[in-house]
Amino acid sequence: MSAPPEEFYSEERWQNWLDRIRDEDIDPENEDSARLLLNLQDDVAIAVAKIVTAYDDGDIDEESALSELADIRETVLDEVEFEDEEKGMLIDGVQTSLLCVFYASEEYVARGPAEDASVEEYVLEASKAEDAEDLDSALGLVAAGGTRIIAGDELDMSVTEELEYGLVTEWVNGLDSLQSAMSDPEVVEEDDE
Repeated sequence: MSAPPEEFYSEERWQNWLDRIRDEDIDPENEDSARLLLNLQDDVAIAVAKIVTAYDDGDIDEESALSELADIRETVLDEVEFEDEEKGMLIDGVQTSLLCVFYASEEYVARGPAEDASVEEYVLEASKAEDAEDLDSALGLVAAGGTRIIAGDELDMSVTEELEYGLVTEWVNGLDSLQSAMSDPEVVEEDDE
């Protein structure tokens, strides 16, 4: 095993993003604001992709990979206090999207890729589970689709065009970030203007 990076993601990095969002005028309809939120989400997905890649490459073992993923998950999914309620809701949306990224990556490291269906089939089944108000199953199914993405399958985002907006579409949005991160794990610069 070669030495893994000192740190895949830090609480300080997450806080820097949050501070930046606190300081900026955020309008989700504005392209720059939307990009800032997407960059925040992608930045976390890239860290997750680097962990599963380090695990796949044998640079870190299963226990280390799961520990690293848990550390990032705790940092990113921790409750965030914002005085501006709308910004708080936007961050909550990013956290919701990333929830599935964490579940998928932990599932992948612990059990490998799901084998029963394609990414799209998992997403469509998850949507049915969401319609039946079985959110645990829905999350599990989207996460299973996420393990296929980590294993190299492509997610065709047009699958979401058939879905009602809800948790499944939020989670699939996170998987889209994960897919980008797996194919091109370049660090998003926090200062990117």
